[in-house]
Amino acid sequence: MNTEDFEKRLQHQPVRQIPAEWRKEILSAARQASLPEPAPRTTHHVPAKASLLSTLHHQLSTLLWPHPTAWAGLAAVWLVILGINLTTWDSSTVMAKHAPPLSPQFFMAFQEQERLLSELIGPSDMPDAKRPKVRRPQPRSESHSGMMMA
Repeated sequence: MNTEDFEKRLQHQPVRQIPAEWRKEILSAARQASLPEPAPRTTHHVPAKASLLSTLHHQLSTLLWPHPTAWAGLAAVWLVILGINLTTWDSSTVMAKHAPPLSPQFFMAFQEQERLLSELIGPSDMPDAKRPKVRRPQPRSESHSGMMMA
């Protein structure tokens, strides 16, 4: 059935009115829903800290609900890793950062060692880099050119 046919059939249908009882019931329910709810007469003063903790507890419980024991185990593992990391903290990195600057005698000794090493090894006899050979174009195969002509 085409949508245009359906619309034409709908246009020929007579429009029926909603029963008066239903109309009153629907309108009264809509009016009740649109009215603001009255504030409760008794108010409970809850400290902000308790409210924040209860909100945090509610959020965490909804987040961790599917497998709370698995999440608790994962948190325990992370705490163990953090504890091991803190107990095995190495102070050598701190000492290296605060090491005194090197003396000029150290640099002179290092330069002397480099000079002696270069004398022992001798001059470098490395050949110059060879230029790459220039490749000249090669003739193409006949089978390939035959396919191109076809």
